[in-house]
Amino acid sequence: MPGRILNGNQIRDQILAEVSADVAQLVESGVRPGLAAVLVGENPASQVYVRNKMRASEKVGIASRTLTPSADITTDELLAIVEDLNQDDAVDGILVQLPLPDQVDAAKVLLAIDPAKDVDGFHPVNMGALATGAPKLVPCTPAGLIEILDRSGIEIPGKNAVVLGRSNIVGKPAALLLLGRNATVTICHSRTQDLAAKAREADILVAALGRPAMITREYIKPGAVVLDVGINRVTDPTEAERLFSYKPQKLERFQEKGSALVGDVSPADMEESASAYTPVPGGVGPLTIAMLMKNTVTACRARRG
Repeated sequence: MPGRILNGNQIRDQILAEVSADVAQLVESGVRPGLAAVLVGENPASQVYVRNKMRASEKVGIASRTLTPSADITTDELLAIVEDLNQDDAVDGILVQLPLPDQVDAAKVLLAIDPAKDVDGFHPVNMGALATGAPKLVPCTPAGLIEILDRSGIEIPGKNAVVLGRSNIVGKPAALLLLGRNATVTICHSRTQDLAAKAREADILVAALGRPAMITREYIKPGAVVLDVGINRVTDPTEAERLFSYKPQKLERFQEKGSALVGDVSPADMEESASAYTPVPGGVGPLTIAMLMKNTVTACRARRG
């Protein structure tokens, strides 16, 4: 029997409705949360991401604006923009959309963001707070993973959780959040020996490796909960046939569009082996922007009392 689908779109809508109510309450008290995005250059994917974030802001009532410096900006010029936003009391959240042009020191720019306005949750101050069990602004995708588990009635305490991937954006903070909820956590990565055996120990398996459909049935303990963070575009017809032959409708859509999205987990194996799982698309992805909105409200309340 196929596993239960953990519908990220439904959970996103729940969170956005709650955030909208929180914003309305703040506005009644005379405070409107503010979010500023810095979009350098004209990267098409970055433009889409920022546009979606700004639309979500408008939907929940957060005041939003996008700054669009040219692609030839220097590190010092971008640092000056960030400092202006740090000093602007109407701005509660700052996000600098990555990637930045090669001539810009991205690490230096991200470090310059006021930790109290770091709604992406990447600043070392916020990562340190998470690591010491006192989270403030938490990276959005890992925070979304916990929301999915909680709102789907999946118990975390005492479970074996295995996180595949050790990035600062997903893997490490996801492991820390699960540890903070009393799971027993293992982090695996490219140097892990016998990765499949380690993954099979998981009651909760988080796949964040960035490799399309790498995780197959031999990695999944029957009945495990699988959270697939990967978003990979497949364009090769042979690969699409291998991945989607079990779902003729999806294969038909691939043939019409010439591409399809797949996570880090083989979709057929995940459906067959997991007791519950996040699909791609429509699983973890929708939660990232919802948690960004939630972080902006959290930052507003912390900053403005």
